[in-house]
Amino acid sequence: MKSIILQEIKSFFGSPVGYLVIAIFLISNGLFLWVFEGDYNILNTGYADLTPFFTLAPWILIFLIPAVTMRSFSDEKKQGTLELLLTKPLSIWEIVNGKFFGALFLIILAIIPTLIYIKVISDLGLPEGNIDMGSTIGSYFGLLFLIASYSAIGIFTSTLSENQIVAFIISVFLCFFFYFGFESIASLIPGFSGFIPALGMQDHFKSMSRGVIDTRDVIYFLSITVLFLSFTVYQLKSFKA
Repeated sequence: MKSIILQEIKSFFGSPVGYLVIAIFLISNGLFLWVFEGDYNILNTGYADLTPFFTLAPWILIFLIPAVTMRSFSDEKKQGTLELLLTKPLSIWEIVNGKFFGALFLIILAIIPTLIYIKVISDLGLPEGNIDMGSTIGSYFGLLFLIASYSAIGIFTSTLSENQIVAFIISVFLCFFFYFGFESIASLIPGFSGFIPALGMQDHFKSMSRGVIDTRDVIYFLSITVLFLSFTVYQLKSFKA
């Protein structure tokens, strides 16, 4: 599995894709949070917290992560190298996990520079250092679990077609549905407004953003991640058969 992870990381940074993903994430966040006028501008909120960042990040990642994962197996199928990959002395689970952790590593690299926002917000607070570290740390943990779930969905959709654009579109749709879809459904069915949102990622991400790491939220994100990785393994097994 280690060889697959290293191969994925090497392929990301052997082309402009890896650098482009990191640059787009950081620049788009920076512009919305510090330059553009609007609800996401931290300077306009009057509060020393990173709520705008954690509100905006899931939106950007809905498009960014599928762009990273769309080539995972689509490219292998298109180039005819998937059969060769499946004949390696690795289990299908090891291959899938290698692709998954390779993509996860790249996205986490894009997140790390945003930690500087904590220092900036802390310095801007009145008094200096007046920042809710509990909710900030909880939000970062929630973001990591969200990234893992998005990545698992993206890896799965890359097995559905050899066309990377098709894989990208399906991945964006599924990530959007699992994050925002259940909230929308709940608004249409008032009687289930307490149960249906709990099926979506947004409800659990908001819960972790309060600074309390609830095992129910962790189990939810891990379940979504394992579920879609299992779907990926099933798809590859059917292809191998």
